[in-house]
Amino acid sequence: MAGEAFITGIGMSEVGVRLTRSPLGLTMDAIREAVADAGLTLAQIDGVSTYPGKMQSFLGFSPIGVDEVIEACGLKTRWHTGAAEATAQLGAIADAAAAVKAGLARHVICFRTVYEAAALARPEAFPPLERRRDVTGNSQWVSPFGAFSAACWTAQFAMRHMKRYGMTREQLAQIAINDHRNAALNPRAIVKQPLSLDTYMAARMISTPFCLYDCDRFTDASTVVIVSAGDALDEVRSTPVRIAATAGSVERYSWDQAEWASAYPTGRDLWRNTDYTVDDVDLVQFYDGFAFQPITWLEGLGFCAVGEGHRFIEGGTRIALDGELPMNTGGGQLGWGRLHGFGFAYEAVIQLRGQAGARQVAGDPRVAVATSGGGPMAAALLLARD
Repeated sequence: MAGEAFITGIGMSEVGVRLTRSPLGLTMDAIREAVADAGLTLAQIDGVSTYPGKMQSFLGFSPIGVDEVIEACGLKTRWHTGAAEATAQLGAIADAAAAVKAGLARHVICFRTVYEAAALARPEAFPPLERRRDVTGNSQWVSPFGAFSAACWTAQFAMRHMKRYGMTREQLAQIAINDHRNAALNPRAIVKQPLSLDTYMAARMISTPFCLYDCDRFTDASTVVIVSAGDALDEVRSTPVRIAATAGSVERYSWDQAEWASAYPTGRDLWRNTDYTVDDVDLVQFYDGFAFQPITWLEGLGFCAVGEGHRFIEGGTRIALDGELPMNTGGGQLGWGRLHGFGFAYEAVIQLRGQAGARQVAGDPRVAVATSGGGPMAAALLLARD
């Protein structure tokens, strides 16, 4: 297995809203669980990777950096990285895969810690982003129009699908309904009850066509994935899942009228990097910070034609746990919580190992796709249990 990269350990802290445990405490909880899952010790970890790194200007969004993890765990690393200038969240796992393939490390902790709900409740410790009159950088493209939220930006892509391809809100609703139904089977998820179409349609609007249930909510949690070199598998005790391919792209960080979201070029590129095809995929974990994003991934990856994603999910049967393409089996971000991309890799591994309990996909799934982002930046992983 030399020259290959595998996910050998996964861990997750408590997932909640306005937790009182510190973000470093949550991160350490997830690290301990992942290390134990892999059957490793901290002394064997020689790499760390994260997205986007600690952001002093927006601590709730990303409160923990690589250096803090190295210090808290007492690691002796040979390789580490952490930055926002990347394809998207799961790009941190793709980077780790490249590092172990190149021999730069053997076992890499990849983590994403979010603390946005708790930060809102404690602004004195986690100051919110400053909104100034003189906007610079990316803000110059959105602030003058009052489009401070990604809901506003993503809604434009969704409205185009409505106008050009005929997507309806009833079709869009199937993403949230499916997520809630699956989350109700996931003991770690925030959502505990299914969602009806009537409840969805009656919810207040956020940014047309998105209603409240189309948008993920701030969450406090840490998720960890350990990436190991193929020639280091004799050191682990878990069932390894191979990272068969990765892809990522950036389509203008500015969000300034990009014609297509990054899910489309990223989806095309993923299949260029593997002999697998869409017909081999048993389940998908698609980023759903907003309910429209999984539709772009369905189209971008070629599970259906461009402009046909809403018809693919109509009625919800094809993406259900017992459907032809089970989607977001743990509840996605709309149901599980805003784990900011890493939850999709975690859930894919759980499913491929057959450890998902009540939400386990039948039929011994062996190949999965996990994605993150999909707006101005995107990343995708193709995972296989060989």
